[in-house]
Amino acid sequence: MYLDHFKFNELPFALTPNVGFFCHLGGHQEALNTILFSLRAGEGFIKIVGEVGSGKTLLCRKLLDNLENEYVTAYIPNPDLTPIELRRAFARELGINPALLHDQHELLSLINHRLLELHADNKHVVLLLDEAQALSDESLEALRLLTNLETKTTKLLQVVLFGQPELDEKINLTHLRQLKQRISFSYYLPQLSREDLDTYLFHRLSIAGNTYGNLFTKKARNILYTTSRGIPRLVNILCHKALIVAYGRGELTINHRIMRIAVDDTDAVVPTYRKKVMTYLLSLSGLVSLVLSWYLYKGII
Repeated sequence: MYLDHFKFNELPFALTPNVGFFCHLGGHQEALNTILFSLRAGEGFIKIVGEVGSGKTLLCRKLLDNLENEYVTAYIPNPDLTPIELRRAFARELGINPALLHDQHELLSLINHRLLELHADNKHVVLLLDEAQALSDESLEALRLLTNLETKTTKLLQVVLFGQPELDEKINLTHLRQLKQRISFSYYLPQLSREDLDTYLFHRLSIAGNTYGNLFTKKARNILYTTSRGIPRLVNILCHKALIVAYGRGELTINHRIMRIAVDDTDAVVPTYRKKVMTYLLSLSGLVSLVLSWYLYKGII
């Protein structure tokens, strides 16, 4: 593709969450610090909420890389599971084969036994669920009941929920208030600021091997920020498309014209300049209607 053209070692804006490209921006680093502090404090539930494309999955994988050997992690990337399926998935992560068990009571007994074994070995078990807004009410309640497994002084299981804002709406339901009370720490993952965007771009380009300095002009970055609304996934999509356009034109710099082409080709964003045109046309239409109404009132037409 454009790797040779820009002298990249790898694609700088691939959509697959790559921990090697993790950028220590204020919001993302603060979220990571919040989780690590909460886990060390032994808290039961931790909740991280962010908009679609804000970098939750990458943060989750960064957390998995950062946890020390004293932690045993169970990672469930797609929790659209029934309570039974959720318990079975957790059991598999702990090394238990649920297919060999006869009923749910036996499964829970083995999970509890395994957690006690790990606790005796000075291990802390952490269950991480990505896309947690997909959990049904019943599965959320099953998850809460799992955290009831404890010794006289210590929780045997800690849970980190990563989800979209719909997760907050769900947890605020009256019948889930017991779960809400269990959440000791929560953090809302912010979108990128304008300054963050520059840091994010230069970081990813540098990791990919860029040696051309300011590959994106200031005007291009301004359009990128406005249209992406500071959402990392949209930033990646637009930058990837802009690099393809520049490669096709034989350009080594992404200017505002190239960025606008990338924006026009992306359904998930609405270009600012298109918004301005639509606003102008709507205003003009309203003015014309007002004038016509006045003329009709006066009987002129």
